[in-house]
Amino acid sequence: MTEAKMLVFANAVEGQDDAFNEWYDTTHLADVVKVPGISAGQRYDLVPGALPGRAAAAPAHRYLAVYDLTAEPAEVVAEFTKRAGSGEIPLSPTLDVASLSVAVWKPHGEAVTG
Repeated sequence: MTEAKMLVFANAVEGQDDAFNEWYDTTHLADVVKVPGISAGQRYDLVPGALPGRAAAAPAHRYLAVYDLTAEPAEVVAEFTKRAGSGEIPLSPTLDVASLSVAVWKPHGEAVTG
């Protein structure tokens, strides 16, 4: 079993945030977690101004989805890509595909707790 995470940084097409969030929350998230090797997914919204003095380094994305992977990342990504390409996981026209960023991350060492 792997502990990798797939992080998806996304934006809505200009002026389409409400429709984008409706699609992602009610359709897309469920479609993605049906992919074998993805056990869970959760979305996050950017908190603007959370780090004072960092306005110049503001992230390029407003939304983040984090998916927990339980299988080898290459296999999971291949199946996800296959399903998205076939239309089994439909993409909304409200998704700004040009700014989309997807990456898989694996732990570097053990978690530190306080």
